Amino acid sequence: MIFLISSIIASTLIFVIFNLFTKYKIHTLQAIVINYFIAGFTGLLNYSGTVSITTIIETKWFLGAAFLGILFISLFNVMALTAQRNGLSVVSVASKMSVVIPIIFGLYVYKEQLNVLKGFGILLALIAVYLTSQKQNTSRNTNSIWLPIILFFGSGLLDTTLKYLETTYVAKADIPIFSASIFFIAGILGAVFILIQAFKTKVNIEFKTVGGGIILGVINYYSIYLLLKALQYKGLESSTLFTINNVSIVTLSTLVGLLFFKEQLGVKNWIGIVTAIISILLITLA
Repeated sequence: MIFLISSIIASTLIFVIFNLFTKYKIHTLQAIVINYFIAGFTGLLNYSGTVSITTIIETKWFLGAAFLGILFISLFNVMALTAQRNGLSVVSVASKMSVVIPIIFGLYVYKEQLNVLKGFGILLALIAVYLTSQKQNTSRNTNSIWLPIILFFGSGLLDTTLKYLETTYVAKADIPIFSASIFFIAGILGAVFILIQAFKTKVNIEFKTVGGGIILGVINYYSIYLLLKALQYKGLESSTLFTINNVSIVTLSTLVGLLFFKEQLGVKNWIGIVTAIISILLITLA
């Protein structure tokens, strides 16, 4: 359980860092690319074995890691477009309610149990995510409805693939190098995108952007590493873990926004927070 709690805290810190990026006018895309490389190097430092590119490519999980790397950088761009055209609340709802996809996957593929208490808890969790994510005065563009749909399925596919690879191919000792590979691939793709931009317009990388990318990279790595470690705990089914993980991140992020960024919470938000706590208790007891 300590790995899950730590992963939730790390994921919430990512939310805090993105808010600070806006405050200090840090170039988000550049910081994201730097973050991927730093996360990759952090994984290498945590890996006790011998690092060989040839050996990594020959592992059974490499193609899956490559797929996840592509998903990471692609979903980031989709999230940015969704935020611009549909609003931040839509981003949060679409990405976090996607938890239903790995839940269904776990129930059918791994034959995980779904009793009345757990089912009701999962339903409450989805309601809690929706209510907690609602922000006042958020504009929505119905002409871009395809963006949150892509984000919903993409986020669900990412979590499901991560669980499948961890269960089927990734050994405990390989978690650091597996995570590092995902981040390096995402970083390389992001760097290529920036280089393409550099041919069209001048690209300046400021020191604060590098610093922000480094901090984000270390935290980002551990958010994935700790989640993978939590998934290896046999006493907690993936359907339970992903539900608790997602609803806790949304709830904790909302509370952090209230306490440190002076965000306003409406009645729906408070109802969502209370519902989230109840859902976590029900799922844990189940």
